[in-house]
Amino acid sequence: MDQTSLPAQPLNRANLTRYAWLSVGAALVTIIMKLVAYWVTNSVGLLSDALESIVNLVGALMALTMLAVAARPADENHNYGHSKAEYFSSGVEGTLILIAAVLIGYTAVERLIHPQPLEQVGVGLLVSVGASLVNLAVSLVLRAAGKKHNSISLTANSHHLMTDVITSGGVLVGVGAVALTGWQPLDSLVALLVAANIIWTGVGIIRSTVSGLMDGSLSSEEVCRVEGILAGYQSGEVRTHALRTRQSGSLKIVSLHLLVPGDWPVARGHTLATEIEGRISAELSDCMVFTHLEAMEDPAAMDDPGLQRKGC
Repeated sequence: MDQTSLPAQPLNRANLTRYAWLSVGAALVTIIMKLVAYWVTNSVGLLSDALESIVNLVGALMALTMLAVAARPADENHNYGHSKAEYFSSGVEGTLILIAAVLIGYTAVERLIHPQPLEQVGVGLLVSVGASLVNLAVSLVLRAAGKKHNSISLTANSHHLMTDVITSGGVLVGVGAVALTGWQPLDSLVALLVAANIIWTGVGIIRSTVSGLMDGSLSSEEVCRVEGILAGYQSGEVRTHALRTRQSGSLKIVSLHLLVPGDWPVARGHTLATEIEGRISAELSDCMVFTHLEAMEDPAAMDDPGLQRKGC
């Protein structure tokens, strides 16, 4: 007998779009500020920073769209909901980051070949610092929300914004070094380092997206928490096996076989399965639990090509 436990308190993921709107607003503000900084300084490093903020805006708009799709309830064609739509957002954002890195690298090399003096460095640096502080604040908010709600869109956006903060710091160092030394190539060299750092982040986001689309198992820590719950039910009369887990978007899925004496009433086995499902669902947020009830005496009950894994 199979039965399923749905998440006890499913999250209204439509509420997550407010974080995407925050990211959109921050991107617009920082684009304007960084373009002003570039305009007054003529720094290719600051221009590269502004180009990355444009990518931030596109990524934020994509996240907003995919979060709205992910919030749709399960339907006839998508029985497990639409939460995996968020992976489209993270994948697109990772790709855009790589494209931005190529453009930044091209601009930096061109400026290395044809250097131009910087102007009004102090004003430009001040504006760029303000933009970085905006990104830092929004990144921390998105990171907390992404972790709390298990949203890869918000997490990817947070990583991107934090990378923007770090690379902006590098650009500021480069522009400041040019102002102190007067050696113009420093600005372009720092821009190339910025491009390399952006590539690293973009590749990381794409790898996370691919991993998510492959429906990997839950983390070792989460699996151990589930096994800890099941250990409390192991006895002469009750056993569990064939534990499997996977992460599908924001949804955690756990399945297991529950072995009980064949002479137990159906109601008793059902009650026990419901209790176990409830405890696992309470332990892991946004979790769907499947149990398969089997008779202990049935030799076929232990036939399972399950995976071998190390214990906790």
